Amino acid sequence: MPPIILNLIGGVVADRFDRRRLIIATQSITAGLMVLLATLTASGVVAVWHVLAIAAVTGAVNAFNTPARMALFPHLIERPALMSAVALNSSIWQGTRIVAPAIAGVLVAVFDTATAFYVAAAGNLIMAVVVVFLPAPAAQGPRSANAMQDLTEGVRFIARNSVFSFLIGMTFFNSFFGMAYVMLMPVFAVDVFGVGAGGQGLMMSVGGAGSLLVTLYLGTRKSVRGKGLILIGGAVMSGLTLAAFGLTADVVGSYSLAVALLFFVGAFTSTYMISIMSSLQMLVPDRMRGRVMGFYGMTWNIMPLGGMQAGALAGYVGAPIAVMIGGLVVTAFAAGPALLNRQVRSLGSFLNRAERREVAQPAS
Repeated sequence: MPPIILNLIGGVVADRFDRRRLIIATQSITAGLMVLLATLTASGVVAVWHVLAIAAVTGAVNAFNTPARMALFPHLIERPALMSAVALNSSIWQGTRIVAPAIAGVLVAVFDTATAFYVAAAGNLIMAVVVVFLPAPAAQGPRSANAMQDLTEGVRFIARNSVFSFLIGMTFFNSFFGMAYVMLMPVFAVDVFGVGAGGQGLMMSVGGAGSLLVTLYLGTRKSVRGKGLILIGGAVMSGLTLAAFGLTADVVGSYSLAVALLFFVGAFTSTYMISIMSSLQMLVPDRMRGRVMGFYGMTWNIMPLGGMQAGALAGYVGAPIAVMIGGLVVTAFAAGPALLNRQVRSLGSFLNRAERREVAQPAS
């Protein structure tokens, strides 16, 4: 909940203050919270409310860290390589979701749980030190005297431009409707297909593999033609394959076919989400970048609430139909603006012009 509530404020702060110092401060605070949790664990006094409180504060801190990191990102990379960099960043994020829990498991088995938290604290501090030496702007430009005015300006900036509204809206629909199927995977594994925890792990792994392969491919491409078509087409196909997964589970009942469809769900979802991020980084003016990225982060972090709505809907119509509805909603939102809005249809040309304008400009 804290990131959903505070991301917009975090975006305003990222535009008003030195982004590097903000990242250093938030990474250091997170490290301190990890040390606190590790010490409580090592002393044997840790309680559930400690974990919940530290998780909430960590989420609040991340609401200021994430917009600052996203806003600093383009200053480190030449614009023509932005999609490649975003894809590589995404592949690292996905890879660490697999590798980091395994490392933590080894640390817990060999040492104890507190050691895993101390190592996490050290990782955050290392990140803070690295940011100190990044060759990026140390300070922001002029800002208004009123933070609320800055926040309102950011919201109006997105609302006035249909391209930015579409990109942010696409992120919301992906998080709230598209990714909700992840929360329902235990239902599919136990009640629908009867394959248990092992079958659930395979379904999740196959979807992750499709996602990772796409991110690695895009990470090797310095430039990709037809960015607008890739974004809109990827979103439409992501929704359709997700709907097909739900229909397969409800009507066909084929576990093998469902697993195959999840591979394509992961691949298509990564295709358009990477395109959204790289498009935002390419098009958003630097003075507005923190606020736009804060709005983006808020829509991305709404995923748990999407799981709640999918679970509530599944209680009435069943998990397969709930997932199918979510996929069709994603497809409708992607296709609707593309058919009705000329600016959205011309997104590819818009991005190509922006890339050509800055192709000779190195990172700031």
